[in-house]
Amino acid sequence: MAQPEQFVIKDKIKSCQYILSQVAKERIRHTILIVDDEEDNLQLLNRTLRREYTIITASDGIEALEILKKEGNNISLILSDQRMPNMSGTEFLSRTVNEYPNIIRMLLTGYSDIDAMIEGVNKCGLFQYLTKPYDPEDLKFVIKNGINAYELTVSKKALLHDLKELFFTTIKSISSALDAKDAYTHGHSLRVTLFSLILCKEMGLEENFIGEIEIAGLLHDIGKIGVPENILCKPGKLTDEEFNIIKLHPEKGRKILNGIKRLSKAAFWLNSHHERWDGFGYPQKLKEEDIPLAARILAVADTYDAMTSDRSYRKGLPHETALEEIKRCSGSQFDPSIVETFLKVENTFLEATKNSEDYYSKYSVFNKILSDKELL
Repeated sequence: MAQPEQFVIKDKIKSCQYILSQVAKERIRHTILIVDDEEDNLQLLNRTLRREYTIITASDGIEALEILKKEGNNISLILSDQRMPNMSGTEFLSRTVNEYPNIIRMLLTGYSDIDAMIEGVNKCGLFQYLTKPYDPEDLKFVIKNGINAYELTVSKKALLHDLKELFFTTIKSISSALDAKDAYTHGHSLRVTLFSLILCKEMGLEENFIGEIEIAGLLHDIGKIGVPENILCKPGKLTDEEFNIIKLHPEKGRKILNGIKRLSKAAFWLNSHHERWDGFGYPQKLKEEDIPLAARILAVADTYDAMTSDRSYRKGLPHETALEEIKRCSGSQFDPSIVETFLKVENTFLEATKNSEDYYSKYSVFNKILSDKELL
């Protein structure tokens, strides 16, 4: 049985509080990859370090890259000689930077080479540059510092991952609580977000923007917290006074989120999701491209779900009816370019409506980030 979301949030807070102390208490046996073309050097380094670390050796950069393909996620530190056949130490280490960013890299050389040192710092992200001959105790000290740096980097990334998960779980919890005010709007915010993500992907928008619109979609109706339930759930037609109260929810939502720096974009966008392309929307009567792009996308997504979902005063309309209405309102209520995109993916909207949870997992930027454990 799944845990209630409030307990999931508490678990994440606890995880964030203890993750650094747990890393310190539960030291693991780290793996070091040593790369050197001289067998005597490999054996000496192995003897010096093997009591405290698991040692893997390679005779050149090519062999080391093959080892990394198999063991890269288990290696904490690389200690590489500079002068080797086939590939220099700096060339080898530079090839590890993008794919294995967490690994600590050290360069070992038997001569003074300023160029190699500069290249190592610029291209390899070197933690340390060491010269031969070296004192074994000094080497152990440097290696220990490198391992400590590795642990700190990994623990910070794990903490950041947990904080992101906590943030997104909280956003989803708030969104679910909003929808729960009215049984007829259950899942509305998630579906509006999903439809917005589908449109964004079809438009080829960058991932950072899509992640921000995911937050805005989940919270787009947060201002309805201030709307009485007898108005939200009224089965009949709203009076002018009641509709004017409903129309305040974008501004109320903006005010609720404005004080939270991380949600400033969402606050700005959700304030405009009831604006119209022709300038007759609310609350500011913005027109055409004065309306933020995200708000124009949310407007189409919100309207489609509002029309096709059951409400207290009517049954949901067929997909085809919603399709024709959105086409009819292109250039008046909606940005024509967004409607054009909608028409390309309207079948995806229909399928997503039938299985919104699975589709949401597929399109969600946050789910993608949080499931990518290799980032840790």
